[in-house]
Amino acid sequence: QVQLVESGGGSVQAGGSLRLSCASSGDISSRYCMAWFRQASGKEREWVAIINTDKGGTQTAGSVQGRFTISQDNDKNTLYLQMNSLKPEDSATYYCAAGPGRGGICYTNGYNYWGQGTQVAVSS
Repeated sequence: QVQLVESGGGSVQAGGSLRLSCASSGDISSRYCMAWFRQASGKEREWVAIINTDKGGTQTAGSVQGRFTISQDNDKNTLYLQMNSLKPEDSATYYCAAGPGRGGICYTNGYNYWGQGTQVAVSS
């Protein structure tokens, strides 16, 4: 079992920054890959950023590349998403997710555990 608890969401004006945090605990193998997803009202959930917690490699979706950075603090078992230059279209509920990956590779799917979500609202 894995537990994930997000925090750090809120309201910000366009161009501003927020940092989301995700405290994780539980089976380490199930947290080999960790990711941030988001879902805006009326839209499908989309992946935002992925990190391989063992090797440290990251992937970032094109829509946020250069603005968002995923990172981890292994000592604190915490995942972060630094969001800069926020745009109104970044408004969504952001979810932390964890999964085992496949063959040592992290993909945009295959996440078994999800946090409760934290809301981000960006005003123009």
